[in-house]
Amino acid sequence: MDKRLIIGVLAVIVVVGGLYIFVFNKAPTPPDDGNDNGDGVVTPPEKATIEGVVSDEDGDPVSGATVTIDGGTVTTGSDGAYRFEVDEGIYTVTVSKIGYDDTSSSISATGDGEYTIDIDIIEIDTGSDTGTEPDTGTEPDTGTDRVELKIITRHGSDILFKARAAFLETDIAAEYGITDRTQIKFLGVSSSLWVDTITRSGDIDIAWGGGPVVFDIVNGEGLLSPLESDAVTAILDIIPDEISGAASKRYTDGEVKWVGSAISSFGFTINTEFLETEGLPEPTTWSALGNETYAQFAYFPSVTAIGTADATLSTSNTRMFEIILQTYGWEDGWELLTRKGANSRIFDKSESVRDAAIQGIIGAGTTIDFYGYTAQLEEPELCKYVLPQDGTAVNADPIALVSTSEEPEAAQAFIAWILSPEGQEIWLDESINRMPINPAVFDTALGQTRPDLEASYTSTLDAITINFSDEVALSYETAMMFFYKGTLVEAQGDLIDAWIELVDAEDAGDITHKEFLTLAGDLGNPLNLEFTDPETGNTVTFTESYAQSINDRITTDADFKATLKDAWREAAIARYQSVVDDLQALTG
Repeated sequence: MDKRLIIGVLAVIVVVGGLYIFVFNKAPTPPDDGNDNGDGVVTPPEKATIEGVVSDEDGDPVSGATVTIDGGTVTTGSDGAYRFEVDEGIYTVTVSKIGYDDTSSSISATGDGEYTIDIDIIEIDTGSDTGTEPDTGTEPDTGTDRVELKIITRHGSDILFKARAAFLETDIAAEYGITDRTQIKFLGVSSSLWVDTITRSGDIDIAWGGGPVVFDIVNGEGLLSPLESDAVTAILDIIPDEISGAASKRYTDGEVKWVGSAISSFGFTINTEFLETEGLPEPTTWSALGNETYAQFAYFPSVTAIGTADATLSTSNTRMFEIILQTYGWEDGWELLTRKGANSRIFDKSESVRDAAIQGIIGAGTTIDFYGYTAQLEEPELCKYVLPQDGTAVNADPIALVSTSEEPEAAQAFIAWILSPEGQEIWLDESINRMPINPAVFDTALGQTRPDLEASYTSTLDAITINFSDEVALSYETAMMFFYKGTLVEAQGDLIDAWIELVDAEDAGDITHKEFLTLAGDLGNPLNLEFTDPETGNTVTFTESYAQSINDRITTDADFKATLKDAWREAAIARYQSVVDDLQALTG
C-alpha cells in the first residue's frame, strides 16, 4: 500500500483522537493579500502572531502586567500569557507593572506565522528591614551620581539574572556603587536590530552574547570602543587570540574591540531512545541529517525524526547552516540543507529544538553545544550531544564596551569580572552548561565539581573544525537567511510532497538510486531556481555571488527583502513541482 495513503488514514485517526497535527490544523492559505478570490470576498492580508509569557525572576507567571506592542496593549492573566496579531515588521514588546522594572525586547516578524518572545520582569525593592525607602519614582539624594549599566544582549534570562546576582556580591560592584539589581538593566534585542537600537538609545554600555557576526556588524558601524582599562587588559593578556582556529578577540587598528566571554561549538542533540525505537541510525555528520532514511516521518510533525530552526529566528542555527555551506560548497551545501529541511520539523527557535530532543518529539536536532550538554545532564540515559565528524566551527561568544557608554570604567570592570575565573563560574551552573573562555575556572572550587564540563571543553578543543570564514559568512548572511525562509520554511509543504514521492519511487524500485540522487540534487540546487530580480528585472539564479551582491540591500530595505522572499518561495514551489514532473516522466 502507498505510504501516503497509510499516512492519510493515520492522520484522520490522529485528528479524531484529538491530537494536534500541524498539517491538518493549519488554516488554508488565503489568496493574494487584499484581492478578490473569485467569489466576491476580499481576503484580508495575512497576519503574524507575537505571543509569549511574562514571568518573574523565579520563573513564575506574572498576572496583571501590561504588555504593549505598536500602541496596542493587553493585560496578562494568571498564566502570564499575552498574544498580538500584527503585520510583518519590527516590533518592540514592552512590559510594565507597578512594583517591577519596565522591560523591553525587540523582535522581527518576517512573515505570517507565530513568533514567541517570553519576557522576565524584575521586582523592584520597595523597602526592607535595612531602612530602604519605598520606590517613589525618584532617586534619593546620596551625594553621588548613581551608576547604572545598560546591557544589550542575546543571552537568556537564566544567564543574565545569575550573572547580575553574582556580580552584586563582589567588591568590584561595591567599588562602583552598584549595589542594587535595578542598576544593571538588560535589553534583549534581535541581532538584526542591534545597530538601530544602540544608535537610538544612545546610552547602552555593554554588548554581551549573540555571536561574533552581530558584534562585527556593530563594530563596523563604529559603535564599539576599545577595551583598554587596566582591569580588562590584565585579563586579556591571559586569553589567547584564537581558540580552535577561531578568533577569541577582534582587533581593529591594533585595539581589542570585543573579546569572547565563552566559546561555543555547533552540532546536534540526539534522543537515543527515539532512534532505537524507530529503528533509525544515530547521525554522526551534517550530511546524515539529509538522508532519505529519515524521510518516513516527514508528514508527522509530532514525531519527526529531525528538528531544526528557522534561520531568520535563530542565530545559532544560522551559523550551523553557514558551516554546512562552507563545508560542502554553495551548491552541494544548499542541496543538503534542502534535504534536511524536507526531513525536519522546523521550529521557531533553537531552544525548542533542544526541548523536542529531550522530550523525544524528534530523534536529532541541530543545536548549539550548551543546549546539547544541558540535554545530556537532564536526560543522561536518553540524550547526547554530537560534534559532527564532517566538521564544526568553534565560536567565541563576545562581550564588548559600547561607544555610547556613559560609565565606561564601570562597564569595563563588569567585563573584566565576566572574564575572570570567578565570573566564568556562571557558565558552570547546571542549568547553563557553557564552555568558558578562561579555563582557569576549572581550578576553582566550583570548577572542581564539573569534571563533565571540563571533559566537554577538552572535546571542543579537539573537535574536527573547518576553516570557517566569518568574513564569507557575513558577506551573504542576511540573503541566505531569507532564502532559507522562503524556499524551505514557507514552501516546506511542497518540498515534503516532492521528497516523499522521490523516496517512495526509489523504495518501490521505480527509479534507480543514481536517478534518485540526481533528482534529489535537482530539488535543492540553487542554480535550478530562477526568479526575477526586482531591481533589474532580469531572470537570475541564487548563486553565492548574487547573494553577496544583494546582502546589504536586503538587510536594510524591508520592501526589497519581502519581494525577494516571496519570489524565492514561488520559484521554489515551481522547482519542487518540476522535480515531480521529471520523476513522473521517468516512471511513466
